[in-house]
Amino acid sequence: MMARMASGFGDMQSLLKQAQDMQRRMQDTMRALSERILEGTSGGGVVKAYVNGNMELQAVKIDKAAVDPDDVDTLEDLVTTAVQNALTAAKELRERETGKVTGGMNLPGMGF
Repeated sequence: MMARMASGFGDMQSLLKQAQDMQRRMQDTMRALSERILEGTSGGGVVKAYVNGNMELQAVKIDKAAVDPDDVDTLEDLVTTAVQNALTAAKELRERETGKVTGGMNLPGMGF
């Protein structure tokens, strides 16, 4: 019985080490994602939004041709669409990269 308990404890230590390794790899992945910049565009490229891989908005660029003081609504729609496109690209990248660490499992508490 004692041998079985010792064996179970060793398995638990191995499992804990694997979880710690996965958490470290996930932290490294999240750090790398923060440095990746993705672009979303709208209006044929007159509005561009840039987000990092952690889905944080970094910048918005608007071509002067998109600015019409008499039609602010269209510009607002273009900005919203560009940001949404950039966030979609970031989400897809994040899912791909974190999936490499987790093997596609959704693990709560891993910080993503």
